[in-house]
Amino acid sequence: MTLDSADALVQDERDPLACFAGQFHHPEDGAGRKLVYLCGHSLGLQPKSAAHYVEQELKDWQRFGVLGHHIAERPWIPYHEGAAVTLAALVGAHESEVVAMNSLTVNLHLMMVSFFRPDARRNRVLIEKSAFPSDRYAIVSQLTFHGLNAAEHLIEIEPRSGERFLRTEDLIHRIEQNSLSLALVLLPSVQYLTGQRLDLPPVIEAARRAGAAVGLDLAHGIGNTESNLHDWNADFAVWCSYKYLNAGPGAIGGCFVHERHARSVDLPRFAGWWGHDAATRFEMGPEFKPIIGAQGWQVSNPPVLSAAPLLASLDIFRRAGLGRLREKSIALTGYLQRLIESRLPGLVDVVTPSSASERGCQLSLRIARPPAAAKRCHDLLASAGVVTDWREPDILRVAPVPLYNSYRDVFEAVNALSQAVHE
Repeated sequence: MTLDSADALVQDERDPLACFAGQFHHPEDGAGRKLVYLCGHSLGLQPKSAAHYVEQELKDWQRFGVLGHHIAERPWIPYHEGAAVTLAALVGAHESEVVAMNSLTVNLHLMMVSFFRPDARRNRVLIEKSAFPSDRYAIVSQLTFHGLNAAEHLIEIEPRSGERFLRTEDLIHRIEQNSLSLALVLLPSVQYLTGQRLDLPPVIEAARRAGAAVGLDLAHGIGNTESNLHDWNADFAVWCSYKYLNAGPGAIGGCFVHERHARSVDLPRFAGWWGHDAATRFEMGPEFKPIIGAQGWQVSNPPVLSAAPLLASLDIFRRAGLGRLREKSIALTGYLQRLIESRLPGLVDVVTPSSASERGCQLSLRIARPPAAAKRCHDLLASAGVVTDWREPDILRVAPVPLYNSYRDVFEAVNALSQAVHE
């Protein structure tokens, strides 16, 4: 592939998934110019069909009131179940192992109630040192809740000195080193800052050999890279739906619980009535009988107006197919990297792994300028109509999303970045 605008247009014409871009609303500036939106790692674009899904629920609420729980076009009592089939396909799970509920951090807390049960011997948690802050906050607060402290009971692993990425062998070594005291390993599938995709199966296997529970944060993985949660044998996973799943700001999140825990009576949990056996839920009995599977961890009925855009987006994923999206993602992100390396050598450094198997669609960039000047480049990109995001102290994150971004988008973004860097 050549690296000019004509070739970008040719690649777009050959793209079998190009039609899906038209199924999303693309932001425009004040003059009506379409922005180059490369920020799906932070908030995905709105599916055009989302309004119809939400309006349908508003109409049914208007027409039926409480009866909409039973006779709405998509009845509200089992509403969350409409997401399960596609969510399961996206994370490599059985339908009974996934549920759309709450938000990521709420789900993380609920999962730790069940899977982080420290005792006198096993009472430590392993995470990456650069974990997304909310994950760390949740874990530290759980440690405090159990009368433990982060200084002694939180194990944080980071890349080797002079390196950027976590090594699989280092993760395994740290797990084995702490095998007698480790209660929980919590890792991301894709690291939010560098965009590194972790090689999870051997790490999960090592944690299970050590006797520790395993949880995964799929915030930057779901809808971006392929996972196989059931076969990986993780105990649980949590995710948000507003990034690559395009379900809108603050959208309902999701959770995976491996089927081996489906019928467990030994796991404590924070119970609520929507996790109670659906057949007897409305008998309003005093004893909690959990639904078998991930739904048994639900606390409250789902927010239908928040879940509606998720259903709209999942329908698009179902039609596009994650396998095909991943193929395009590899090509599109590779094109972005080649453009940067050919046009901005020594000026912009790609700090995401170069191998497609070790990343999703996000590239994290470091501009060879002092931090204030580098951040100004981000501001200049925004002025040029290119939407990315900045993470302190010096990381520019860019994500060409295969559902709605094009080779032309990538080419224009690198043009604007080149101008910003040379200004």
